[in-house]
Amino acid sequence: MRTKLVAGNWKQHGSLATNIDLLAAVREGAAGLKAEMAVCVPYPYLAQARSVLDGGRVAWGAQDVSEHLQGAYTGEVGAAMLVDFDVRYVIVGHSERRACYGDTDAVVAAKFDAARQAGLTPILCVGETLAEREAGITGKVVTRQLDAVIARCGAAALADAVVAYEPVWAIGTGKTATLLQAQEVHALIRARIVTDDRTVGEELRILYGGSVKPGNAAELFSQPDIDGGLIGGAALVAADFLAICAAC
Repeated sequence: MRTKLVAGNWKQHGSLATNIDLLAAVREGAAGLKAEMAVCVPYPYLAQARSVLDGGRVAWGAQDVSEHLQGAYTGEVGAAMLVDFDVRYVIVGHSERRACYGDTDAVVAAKFDAARQAGLTPILCVGETLAEREAGITGKVVTRQLDAVIARCGAAALADAVVAYEPVWAIGTGKTATLLQAQEVHALIRARIVTDDRTVGEELRILYGGSVKPGNAAELFSQPDIDGGLIGGAALVAADFLAICAAC
């Protein structure tokens, strides 16, 4: 039985002053919930997240990681540095990293590899743009993104990872994939991994990310291949994030 996971992605939001109440409320509210929970915060707030969440049920994570272990890479943050802050999860391949910062499939695969080698759990994001959806190539795009990681690390590497399907056209837009659309792609992802490794594919947790809210979470999470969510805007409001976690 796959345990549900809800991971919040704060993106470029937060401050030392405002984070404290949000983190404390999430920690307190998580006590009676069954789903696994995590918040992925900007790098400068990892120490604060650890100080508030340590010893509770909510894990903390980062939103990106360098593909390089160390070296002359100004501005980059290596996986070993994240380990120093007891980070458990790290997002790799988010659509904003792919679109805004040029993270290619190969770079995402390298970041995935670096995270795993350090003992972190990558949350690998895959998904299509609106143009790709309308062109009928969603399956081709998602499979290509998965295949880049499998080619570098092998399907077995996904046993130590999470995959998040995020239709790019539904991120921060208020639009949400229909239950059928979301389930179809989640099933496709699982089937692709099962082709190489049945056990890994069947046990892989696949999250949905795309304007998940308290009002639609329960229906989305009821689908057979949707194992939780990667939550953006709603993760910045403790009550909303906890309501989504409760929906698991």
